[in-house]
Amino acid sequence: MQRHYYHFIPLLLLLPGLPAVAQDDARLPSDVIAIIEKVNDQWQRTHPDHGNAFWHTAAYHTGNMEAYFATGKEKYRSYSEAWAEKNEWKGAPSSDKSQWKYTYGETDDFVLFGDWQICFQTYADLYMQQPNEQKIARAREVMEYQMSTPNNDYWWWADGLYMVMPVMTKLHKATGSDLYLQKLHEYFSYAKNLMYDSESGLFYRDAKYIYPKHKTKQGSKDFWARGNGWVFAALAKVLSDLPQNDAHRAEYIQVFQFMAKALKNAQQPEGYWTRSILEATQAPGYETSGTAFFTYGFLWGINHGLLERSEYETVTEKAWAYLTKIALQPDGQIGYIQPIGERADQHTVSAATTADFGVGAFLLAASEMLRFMKESQAQANIKASGR
Repeated sequence: MQRHYYHFIPLLLLLPGLPAVAQDDARLPSDVIAIIEKVNDQWQRTHPDHGNAFWHTAAYHTGNMEAYFATGKEKYRSYSEAWAEKNEWKGAPSSDKSQWKYTYGETDDFVLFGDWQICFQTYADLYMQQPNEQKIARAREVMEYQMSTPNNDYWWWADGLYMVMPVMTKLHKATGSDLYLQKLHEYFSYAKNLMYDSESGLFYRDAKYIYPKHKTKQGSKDFWARGNGWVFAALAKVLSDLPQNDAHRAEYIQVFQFMAKALKNAQQPEGYWTRSILEATQAPGYETSGTAFFTYGFLWGINHGLLERSEYETVTEKAWAYLTKIALQPDGQIGYIQPIGERADQHTVSAATTADFGVGAFLLAASEMLRFMKESQAQANIKASGR
């Protein structure tokens, strides 16, 4: 896919209320690389033992692999490969297909549940770097069995779109099978019909939260930030790998652009999004995981010419300022990550609340910012040389 980059004007200089040091932050590719290293090295240093293949650990690895692609640092790829090997390149390990389930479950037989399938994204990335059929053998077994069933309701919660939509496009690239793209749209259509609110351009978390069945304390629609972050980031990742001539590409782009407009209008002055996107009083205060996913999506959209720089550049600048000046702690830890849960108003969030999936989201945003800044610097050098 052809990328479209633009010069990143340091509007951080002009934003009222930001710390003075913000004007010196991450204006060069080297600054962004330093931030990626500070965050990711701290995480890997403090987490030497690899976890299982369930969603929250696997979500970190999707960000770690983007950090590898953006920086070329082999130790990041090796860290994910060691995790994949520890988990034998599997998600949920049950071998009895008659017992495979896809409602919520954390045990070995929930093989068809998307929270156990997100690991296949990283396995496919590792396969594309160093091909070995073992790396995607289980992914293919699981997904091809799933696609052989008549069911289409596998993605019944918003998070599931990030968990599995990119798996479908990555395995399409790895195998050449168009069935992955056909089923991608079939499953997405079910999820969209269930959870997408066309009036707002946002997604409900799942059927339990659809208005008016569920309302905020103020009686309005309740759109969870991280839930929509999963969807927004999923669409960016899918569009990165989706063939240009895919029959449904325009639909994915339309949803992505509608979400972008809704999210832009809901951003807080300090650059973050509250946990209930359209009702800040439902769960007020900083939140990093949703904000990081949104930042990644906005930057990806600008980088690829799907979002207008003139309309969205300030959004990314404000969000990046929040991520690097408030969420990022002096020791490299990422704070203000809402803990695991499905409600906007769940849990207390503070500078000390961190989590693997939120670090992964931060790395996605930082990696996309690095790509943006590298091209911005290259274009500035060309302009300065008079060529």
